[in-house]
Amino acid sequence: MIVTLIGIMIVLLLLGFPMLMSMIVSPLAVTLIYFPNINATLLIQQLIAGVQPFVLLAVPMFIFAADIMCAGKTANRLLDFVEKFVGHIHGGMAITTATACTLFGAISGSTQATVVAIGKPMRQKLLKMGYDDSDAMALIINASDIALLIPPSIGMIMYAVVTGASVGELFIAGIGPGLVLLVCFSIYSYIFARKNNIPRTPKASIKEKMRATKKALLPLGFPVIIIGGIYSGIFSPTEAAAASVLYAVILEVVVYKAIKIKELYNIALSTGLVTAAVFILVGGGQAFSWLISYAKIPQMMTSVLLGGSPSPLRILLTVTIFYFVGCMFVDPIVVIIILTPIFYPLAMAAGIDPIHLGILITLQSAIGSATPPFGCDIFTACAVFEKPYLEVIRKTPPYIFILVVISIIMIFFPGIALFFRDLVFS
Repeated sequence: MIVTLIGIMIVLLLLGFPMLMSMIVSPLAVTLIYFPNINATLLIQQLIAGVQPFVLLAVPMFIFAADIMCAGKTANRLLDFVEKFVGHIHGGMAITTATACTLFGAISGSTQATVVAIGKPMRQKLLKMGYDDSDAMALIINASDIALLIPPSIGMIMYAVVTGASVGELFIAGIGPGLVLLVCFSIYSYIFARKNNIPRTPKASIKEKMRATKKALLPLGFPVIIIGGIYSGIFSPTEAAAASVLYAVILEVVVYKAIKIKELYNIALSTGLVTAAVFILVGGGQAFSWLISYAKIPQMMTSVLLGGSPSPLRILLTVTIFYFVGCMFVDPIVVIIILTPIFYPLAMAAGIDPIHLGILITLQSAIGSATPPFGCDIFTACAVFEKPYLEVIRKTPPYIFILVVISIIMIFFPGIALFFRDLVFS
């Protein structure tokens, strides 16, 4: 049955059908073949149930807020702010890119939105500083991974929907790993710049730094609203997403006047199209998950892969490998929805912290977003920068190596993922 399920998915994808068709048709076909006594309408009910969780409302609103800011001036103000403080050190422009991706991730929660918003202006600046185009693009798509760890994170929301874990705890736990990634990328950028004699920008004066800080104060209010609102109890994660949309509209339409009111319609239409695609995948994933649970596939797979009584370490290593490889080929949201019901029960039985597991899964989703052959950020970069696939991925191996090392460290030292969670919720 497993072979049939996967085989149908692969055949449909090879024939050119979209992922959403594969997600829906393959469980339906397997149900009709192997479980003819089951009423097929149960799958329809699962499709609808998959998009019913209230927390999913946060996804379109965070996407909408990110789209508004991509069309406005928020990203440029954040870039100028970071550049004034770190641009003069070795690798300063690359460090600016990584830091700006982190800050924008604290606003958008999306790696692809970060590639677009930060990548467009920063690629040109990196090229002017003497970076090879492949080096610049590799930095941008991998630094954008941080956006999936720094709250708000769409990947974490998906994990919470599937498992029932606390979105608030996941958000706060993601800060530690996100900052670790930023530090590691910054160290690599510093060493790379010194080794390759990349020039530095002139050091900004105190006056210039103060001016850039003043311009960035309002954009920096996004993480304050989102994180502060959630942990002070003012907002739920979903309400924080709605507040971020309102704040984005006020900033870009009223304060900066970068967007006209009538332009919000087209931005909302674009958000609606993306959200529809995401929600269809979520619904299809729920039907898929229900079928594999009904057929006891998780128990069969775990007994084969992990044995009768696997250790927590073995489970975490297996989870890391499966999600890493899966996200290299399929959209991270799909991987989270399909694989999490398989591994989550076993992880809980072994006493693994659900938040630690969620951060590891989110990290693998982030890595997969920028890893060949089918990482979604790679194709976003190809479209945005109008560059061929091979040129985009040519210089990615050093960053992937850094990400893999951090994943291994997080497996053995869960405190990295849980430090802020324990600090806030203890």
